[in-house]
Amino acid sequence: MKSYNYKLLAVIAFCLLLPIVADAQCAMCRAVLESEGDGGMAKGINNGIVYLMIFPYLLVGGIAFAIYKYKKRNKA
Repeated sequence: MKSYNYKLLAVIAFCLLLPIVADAQCAMCRAVLESEGDGGMAKGINNGIVYLMIFPYLLVGGIAFAIYKYKKRNKA
């Protein structure tokens, strides 16, 4: 295998393990908010977190699509 395959594997592993750390922070915030009130504020914060999670996935998907189109165009 070439060295860039190992680098790609390391980046993919890092990206897959990163949400595990972020998930713990969101659960802690939600637990604190639920213990303080009726839960309406916690629901709003949780919806905000989900909304903010969409953009990194859109960026990565857009970059992957651009690379796919670039490689497909250069292959022809």
